[in-house]
Amino acid sequence: MAVDIDESYKPSEQEAFMNERQREYFRRKLLAWKEEILQESRDTLATLQSENENHPDLADRASSETDRAIELRARDRQRKLIAKIEAALSRLDDGTYGYCEETGEPISLKRLDARPIATLSIEAQERHERRERVYRDD
Repeated sequence: MAVDIDESYKPSEQEAFMNERQREYFRRKLLAWKEEILQESRDTLATLQSENENHPDLADRASSETDRAIELRARDRQRKLIAKIEAALSRLDDGTYGYCEETGEPISLKRLDARPIATLSIEAQERHERRERVYRDD
């Protein structure tokens, strides 16, 4: 059952964490983000199909191939992002959305609003990044 929230609604620290309104807000945010990515992918596919011309000039052909490779890499990153959005939607369904995977503590609403696919609190993310740096620098 979807809760009705208006467009001006923003989650607040004064509310119970991950109440129905907040869950609906983040569900809508994630679905809109996913749809935006899918639309960009459809546009890219249409562009790549229409640009399937043969460039007689070698420099033009190389430039076109480079542009195509960059675009395809960007689409691959977005494909991975869609998987993260799907995982976040799944967490919304099972009640674990908004809670840090490492500590179980709530992730701040500001962080979730800025990065709705976040799975770690700021503190846990910083610890994770510090550990990565230490192992990378060895």
